[in-house]
Amino acid sequence: MAKLDKPTLLIKLGTSTLTRGTDKISRAKLEDIAHQVVELRRDHHVIIVSSGAIAAAKQFLVLEKLGNNITEKQALAAIGQPFLMRLITEAFRDFQIPVGQCLLSYNDLGSESSRSNIHNTITELLKNGILPVINENDTTATEEIRFGDNDKLSGLVAALLKVDKLILVSNTFGVYDDDMQTIGEVEDMNNIRRFIRDAKSAQGTGGMVSKLEAAEIAQQAGIETWIVNGGEEKGVLKAMGGQVRFTRILAGA
Repeated sequence: MAKLDKPTLLIKLGTSTLTRGTDKISRAKLEDIAHQVVELRRDHHVIIVSSGAIAAAKQFLVLEKLGNNITEKQALAAIGQPFLMRLITEAFRDFQIPVGQCLLSYNDLGSESSRSNIHNTITELLKNGILPVINENDTTATEEIRFGDNDKLSGLVAALLKVDKLILVSNTFGVYDDDMQTIGEVEDMNNIRRFIRDAKSAQGTGGMVSKLEAAEIAQQAGIETWIVNGGEEKGVLKAMGGQVRFTRILAGA
């Protein structure tokens, strides 16, 4: 990322965090996130990668004819994305923080001209005090709906923008060992893969496997990744202050 006046954090929010494990986007959780971003922006620039479009569609509309195959999920995402952005915009408007939406696909990240445009647009938003909110363009790309819940996208965007830290907000206190204790610091990713179960939340499509894939992308780009508990009130701020357990995956050399 072009040189900015403060370090940059990229925070990825999954559906399970935004819904608090229910089937609806939680306005209270969005308010909690907005409170945290206000505090974080005192010393950092903040970028958000947010899932939740499909959950937003189901929240606002009764869609008896739409189910769970990929085409139907694409339709739900197309319906839900404006609702999701409205909720996010309203939450941050209370704190006088304007929001800019960026919808991306993996194809965008594969084109050099598109990569340059993404980089320039997000940098300009940050310079002007606007909070970039990025989501996968689910209406044209199906892979993320099936596998990653935007985890991989967050890793790719973090690497593209050369952010200072990637924070993956999860429904756990990081990666657990066999005794269900949080693994605090990780240098070699191979040392924790054996602890990973391919479990996913009922709301999200990701899991710890996809989070480690994102962390590996970031690590290879020289970026540190934190996996923190989004169910915890002010979970990111508490992690920053060393008040809660979380997993810290160190940047590569």
